[in-house]
Amino acid sequence: MTTSPIAVTNARPIDPQVMKRAVRGTFVGNLMEWYDVGVFGYLIVTMGPVFLPDASPETRVLFLLGAFASTYLFRPLGGIFFGWLGDRIGRQKVLFITLSMVVLATFTIGLLPGYATIGMASVVFLVLLKVIQGFSAGGELTGALTFIAEHAPDKRRGFFCAFLDAGSFLGFSAGATVVTLMQLGFGQQAMQDGLWRIPFLVAGPIGLAAIYMRLKVEESPLFAELHQERVAGLRKPSNPVATLRANWLPMLQTVLLVAAANTAGYAFTSYMPTYLAELGNLDALSSNLLGVPVLILMALSMPFIGKLSDRVGRKPVLWVGSIWTVVCSVPAFMLLSSGNIPLVVCGLVLIGIPVALYMGALAATLPALFPTDQRSSALGMSYNVSVAVFGGTAPIIIESIIRSTGNHLAAGIYLAVMALLGIIAVKGIKESAGQPLVHSLSATTPQITGTQAPKPASL
Repeated sequence: MTTSPIAVTNARPIDPQVMKRAVRGTFVGNLMEWYDVGVFGYLIVTMGPVFLPDASPETRVLFLLGAFASTYLFRPLGGIFFGWLGDRIGRQKVLFITLSMVVLATFTIGLLPGYATIGMASVVFLVLLKVIQGFSAGGELTGALTFIAEHAPDKRRGFFCAFLDAGSFLGFSAGATVVTLMQLGFGQQAMQDGLWRIPFLVAGPIGLAAIYMRLKVEESPLFAELHQERVAGLRKPSNPVATLRANWLPMLQTVLLVAAANTAGYAFTSYMPTYLAELGNLDALSSNLLGVPVLILMALSMPFIGKLSDRVGRKPVLWVGSIWTVVCSVPAFMLLSSGNIPLVVCGLVLIGIPVALYMGALAATLPALFPTDQRSSALGMSYNVSVAVFGGTAPIIIESIIRSTGNHLAAGIYLAVMALLGIIAVKGIKESAGQPLVHSLSATTPQITGTQAPKPASL
């Protein structure tokens, strides 16, 4: 018979060195994944003539934005597969596999011949490599979210989990900075002639170091307990259908929250250089350069926002992020299209603040919605479906809306509408700050380490 969920606190002693290795190992993986996103996003204008030399500039931009979006269209498949695998064989093993795939695909893009050498095959291989990145990245972030949440103490989960998105934004900033410095040092033509490959090739040695660090991380203690229960015959692994049936409401709420946060996030990171270059009356170098300091400040603020969410709760932080986006998105894009650099910076800050609030609180919010035996699968499915539909496609959707309407403020309207979905989701979730993670949806397992809490962090 099914009863109320069992909640497990981190009553076990937390080894500071184990916690540091867990944070470090997940941090570097997110940094590597988003390093590629930053490099690719900031090289879209440069790579266009390499792969589509005979196309118009508009067609090149749309194609490369489409290639970028294809990465995210395959994330749900990766999320489902690696989420299921993570609930079967463990979080640490899956994170090793996904990071290795991300690094290999990024490095290979740097070796890819252009159109002048192999014709349209270069376009096909580029899209194929982006698909591989998307498939592996589908398990990378959600696996890391699950992993670090299960390591972290209940009262500091927001602080530790926020390092994941801090790593993401620092990775993006690193990629953007490498590209921008090379453009400054060598010029746009030299980049187009072949130097564009270097930022991708750099991912090879850096990625090997990141993989080594991840190999040093111990398995999640909650999954280790779950594995012991399965070995003892006390629990059977779940399947995707059962996971969906048991978790459909928190999965829907995850989709809405991630849609609101990532639409704004990807508009800021991957689309902003294109927007500023095309509609903001700025040159490509200025467009790239202006956003980097804001990105770094956002990344550095996220652990503090996570810590704030441990004190005041996840929901208040998410409320502010959602309402801010609704109110300020259109004014922000008015500033961004002004062509005046101080006003453009103000516009970037207006969008960057709610993105930082979202990301600083969501990393700890989402894993707490699901039980340990289905956490990786449920989070992998819902998070990556949302990113595929609303996140990675945000740049090309915004670009298409602007072109079809002729209204450059359509970007701000789109962000505001998506933030309304976030408001709906925030209203429906329960507060999880300081609460233990749910171990199981059924109380059929008597041997669980830790104490039972009267108010489990479940829906």
